[in-house]
Amino acid sequence: MNAYFTRCTLLIIVLCFGVRANAQQFLIPDEVILQHAGSIGYVSVGAGYKLFNNERGNLDLLYGYVPKSKGGTLHIITAKFAYKPFVITVNKLGKIYPFNPGLFFTYTAHPDLQLKFSKDNWPKGYYYWSEAIRPHLSFSNELELTKPRFIKAAGLKSLSVYSEFNSNEWYLVNYFQNVPEVSVKDVFKLGIGVRMRF
Repeated sequence: MNAYFTRCTLLIIVLCFGVRANAQQFLIPDEVILQHAGSIGYVSVGAGYKLFNNERGNLDLLYGYVPKSKGGTLHIITAKFAYKPFVITVNKLGKIYPFNPGLFFTYTAHPDLQLKFSKDNWPKGYYYWSEAIRPHLSFSNELELTKPRFIKAAGLKSLSVYSEFNSNEWYLVNYFQNVPEVSVKDVFKLGIGVRMRF
């Protein structure tokens, strides 16, 4: 499990250096993130980076944990990308981002979850997905508070609350192949979180 965890962490770091050309900028995140549920762990913590000149893009790196009592014990590494195409300015509060499409990948470090299914047990192409890596499509909404006095008093540039719906390729294929038996709530997962920008 430690070897898988190390490889995944190194891959995420390499990808991030490619997105953020300046290594010094990369080392200092723009935001700290705390999320509950949403396919990335029962509780997840991580760092967020603003992308593009308009700061409408987000790159998030998170570590998630699922305790044994909730179906674990699982350790999950997540790399997320989302874009905020629409913004609504709210006087005396800040901004609302009503619909933010995104894409993210999770890697679950567990001895029973392999990157590929064993060729010794299954013919080539029998399973087309990885046990450990899951690509997800997501859409979220976010309320970013910048105006209230307590934001400045806490030393923050902003405090955001968000919700995020997501689904992965396995859930979607399973849904379309078994529409009568699988409900929409089985396909889409919800996470809620907080972003603190310094």
